[in-house]
Amino acid sequence: MSVVLITGSCGLVGSESTKFFCEKGFDVLGIDNNYRKFFFGADGDTNWVKKNLLKKYKNYKHFNSNILNYSTLEKIFKKYKKSIKLIIHSAAQPSHDLAKMMPLIDFKVNALSTLNLLELTKVYCPNSPFIFMSTNKVYGDNPNLLSLKEKKTRWEINKTHKFYNGIDESMLIDNCVHSLFGVSKSYADLAVQEYGKNIGLKTACFRAGCITGPMHSGAKLHGFLSYLVKSCIKKKSYTIIGYKGKQVRDNIHSSDLIQCFWNYFKKPKTGEVYNIGGGRYSNCSVLEALKIVQDLTGLEIKKKYIKQNRVGDHIWYVSNTKKFKKHYPNWRQKYNNLKIIDELINNFF
Repeated sequence: MSVVLITGSCGLVGSESTKFFCEKGFDVLGIDNNYRKFFFGADGDTNWVKKNLLKKYKNYKHFNSNILNYSTLEKIFKKYKKSIKLIIHSAAQPSHDLAKMMPLIDFKVNALSTLNLLELTKVYCPNSPFIFMSTNKVYGDNPNLLSLKEKKTRWEINKTHKFYNGIDESMLIDNCVHSLFGVSKSYADLAVQEYGKNIGLKTACFRAGCITGPMHSGAKLHGFLSYLVKSCIKKKSYTIIGYKGKQVRDNIHSSDLIQCFWNYFKKPKTGEVYNIGGGRYSNCSVLEALKIVQDLTGLEIKKKYIKQNRVGDHIWYVSNTKKFKKHYPNWRQKYNNLKIIDELINNFF
């Protein structure tokens, strides 16, 4: 038996991973207690994803377990042990705003759960690659300190700047202001690295920008493109928070991200960190995303502006994926902004 264990299996990354590995013939153990509904209400409810996965894949087994409960997790690891060939940890509390409102829950979900899973991997399946879904928010507001220029529809960096082709892993995570979400994810990110470099597990942190796709239960506080398209189609309006809507977001489709996981799984490394995202191939500002939706649907979108930016929001962030491509040259991106948004629109109609 070859088993893949996936936390947050009904979330965007988790469900895409579940589909991929089920179709590859693996037995997938999904751990997800729909905490996203607790965080984001009805918009975040992932029960529909769970039902679809169980209906479609006979090799998918669902555990409605709490990843904060070590003994509950241990029962799963103890049962399957070395049959577990890969761990994908994509469960998280992903919102800056909620982290500030409930810091203890945020830290436990993002940090403690990761430590639980690393320890159990070390004990029961130490040869299994461990993939952690990290975030570009570990860099705090350092990206906002770059020399940026305001243009008509976006903020942009000078073409001569070393980060013009995207921010790479050399950007510091220190001497900056993090959101509390960024702090909890930073702890988890560093722990994953240390269990690789210090203990010898095959671990990798994927620091992503905005991840998107049709399986996303986008909500106001998390899920940029999914929620934007949903708002535009259902409400024909969208609230722009801060930076005049010119903040640039890096967008990667969940299926392109899972291809990264597949490449890493086949040739895992120890204690690695990868900035991953749409890069120069797939990024847009909020205003540019709204225009694409308008052009594709013919809808007139009403825009409401809030001057104050969200805590932790980057003004400009584009990922440099050069390191990952160097390590895994067979990886190719299939989705750019236009293709991503078109798919999201068709998913709602």
